[in-house]
Amino acid sequence: MITLDRQALPYCQSRYEVRRRVSRAINVGGVYVGGDQPIRVQSMTTTNTRDVEATVRQTLALAEAGCEIVRITAPNKAAAAALGEIAKKVRAAKCDVPLVADIHFLPAAAMEAAKHVEKVRINPGNYADKKKFAVQEYSDAAYEAELERLHEAFSPIVLRCKELGRAMRIGTNHGSLSDRIMNRYGDTPLGMVECALEFIRIAESHNFHEICLSMKASNPKVMIEAYRLAVARMQEEGMNYPLHLGVTEAGDGEDARVKSAIGIGTLLYDGLGDTIRVSLTEDPIYEVPVARDLADKAMALWKEQGADHPPAEPTHDRVDPFHFEKRPTRAIELGPRCTIGGEAAPAVVIKTAQPIKNTQEIVQAVCAAQMKLKDSKFEGLQLAIDQPQDLAHFTPLHEALHSVLPCFVLELGPAVDLADLEAYEWPADGLAGIALVQHVAKEDAFYAAQLLQFCRERGFVCGIDCSAQALREEIGAQLAPMGSERLILSCGSGAEPGDSSHPLGRYRALAEAAHDFVPDAPIWIRNSAPNTLAQKDYFSDRLLESSILSGALLCDGIGNLISIETEPLLDKATTLAYQILQGARARISKTEFVACPSCGRTLFDLQSVTQKIRARTDHLKGVTIAIMGCIVNGPGEMADADFGYVGGAPGKINLYVGKECVQYNVPADEALDRLVDLIKEHGKWVEAE
Repeated sequence: MITLDRQALPYCQSRYEVRRRVSRAINVGGVYVGGDQPIRVQSMTTTNTRDVEATVRQTLALAEAGCEIVRITAPNKAAAAALGEIAKKVRAAKCDVPLVADIHFLPAAAMEAAKHVEKVRINPGNYADKKKFAVQEYSDAAYEAELERLHEAFSPIVLRCKELGRAMRIGTNHGSLSDRIMNRYGDTPLGMVECALEFIRIAESHNFHEICLSMKASNPKVMIEAYRLAVARMQEEGMNYPLHLGVTEAGDGEDARVKSAIGIGTLLYDGLGDTIRVSLTEDPIYEVPVARDLADKAMALWKEQGADHPPAEPTHDRVDPFHFEKRPTRAIELGPRCTIGGEAAPAVVIKTAQPIKNTQEIVQAVCAAQMKLKDSKFEGLQLAIDQPQDLAHFTPLHEALHSVLPCFVLELGPAVDLADLEAYEWPADGLAGIALVQHVAKEDAFYAAQLLQFCRERGFVCGIDCSAQALREEIGAQLAPMGSERLILSCGSGAEPGDSSHPLGRYRALAEAAHDFVPDAPIWIRNSAPNTLAQKDYFSDRLLESSILSGALLCDGIGNLISIETEPLLDKATTLAYQILQGARARISKTEFVACPSCGRTLFDLQSVTQKIRARTDHLKGVTIAIMGCIVNGPGEMADADFGYVGGAPGKINLYVGKECVQYNVPADEALDRLVDLIKEHGKWVEAE
């Protein structure tokens, strides 16, 4: 099996500042994608394509909602032919939104669809290729013979698109790779990329370049690594095709929005991406505003950082962007019931919006939230100590809550100094730990060392909040001789004057600077007001912001503590933190659902079935269940799933354990009970409380 040389390839100009990747612009029915064009928002119809009227209505509704490109499935030649009538009716309604045919398996359907639409999507993993999960060794000669066969099978649609002026998306999905690719590269980001490059080379042999590339996966970490690697490999081969971004099978609700923001947002902040789709197991019209918000955030950031700044130098920090590896850190006991760093999963700290003097209100809110949250409780309560006199209010709070909370985090304002801390009579040792965190500028570097020493003497944890520049130039030299025992780092106070990096870049820079001074110090990801680029003051915007910052860092292996400081409701902030940790696969607290967004191929009502399955199984911590409408991506996309529920035929469900189908054609009204029985048979069922 071929693997990637771990030597990092440059995939973006800077991991600290946004510099948009330079790509060629392609024409999709008059809407240009790539180059200096805006990020285009896409969605997909969920109707049966042969139901022309329903598909036209949904296409027009998506266009009205702001969707700039609409994809329609063409699972067979009859559906592909129906695209002609759909296109006529859409144009008759004075709607010029470009249409895309989604093709799997059948070259004949692609050839027909290209007559009627502006773009054709080909999945190279199952277009004129074999996917039977067969284990076979390919000699170089046998592999080349397979490529020759692919050249013959794929060339006709390339030539037709070239003749008719159509664009093409070569869209690889994790889990739907051919046996040939799987046996040589494995079910890996490298396999995804090489699969697509084989098809691109065939297109280029015919001088066809109207190509967009996608590397979708239901796991954001896999998706991020695949897109980065695709850019790096394209650069090696002199290619600059635009990218269509998406997390496939993301599911529904807030979980799906979090997962999509992690994957898409991370890449947009890397400067990658030209068109996006947020895949939701909901009415597709709800995909559009989420995608629009992500696109607008990226475009605003690109404009802000790209217009008046010189090009950034390529960065070569110590993170391998193509392979997930958790940053190694020291384990620190933040009280007897909470460990930060080491092998521990990231902890959750929640900041109360109440001033610390409101003791009764804080106690009531904390107790209510912890009771409501059950298995997703927060480990620490963050309290603002703005003035020395605020310390006196900590005593009754500690007394009331030390048996409820594993730790308290006191955020010290600039008016609080070491003398105030030494004069205060700290509560006697109880069941909860105490951490003191304070922002330290580089000119006050010596104070950072004093604060760390003070905390060590009392068994507290010391949080130094500073910029990477301050750590590198002054603070690091003070902390290095003391080591990282009892020390955590953060940068929640925003950018310093002259700093053009974005919040994600500031944290990446902090982790890089820490390597030279306190390399194993845990890092606290603070979703604080200075770290937000939120354009609107509503929860969904804060959800996207926090998901991008925290999720991107966690997918880079950075982060041992997380706080959502922009959300005033304790239970909502905690839930969001756990959703982000789950979406980044950093801490699993509930069932993971991999659910496709539905399309004309779907053999059952995905939205209602997903909700029924969720209602029965949502309490199964650590279990992944895939809910797939058909077999196109079903078996493959369940690569990460423990169990699968897949449409096999109208009214019939196929049930999977991993990639193996263990029950065929189960009547739909029995399928959920049978799924639960399967989970029980494999020892992964627990009764809900």
